[in-house]
Amino acid sequence: MSLSVRIDLEMPADLAQFRLPSAVDERLQYLLDRQDRGEVLTVAEQKEAEGLVNLAELLSLLRLRAQRVSQSVLN
Repeated sequence: MSLSVRIDLEMPADLAQFRLPSAVDERLQYLLDRQDRGEVLTVAEQKEAEGLVNLAELLSLLRLRAQRVSQSVLN
């Protein structure tokens, strides 16, 4: 059985600007580029890349949510 939970949070106005810091994004791109070239990442590098991808996805979702909220306020 699945359960849905809704949590209402106040979103900071600058949330739409949240992005991975450039050095972190460069590291993620480096790891993904190596993987795309067929290089085998170590287990630690695989975990690091997975964690960074998850973080980037979370920030993207938060940015989209912030954009939706700001658009609904304007309308």
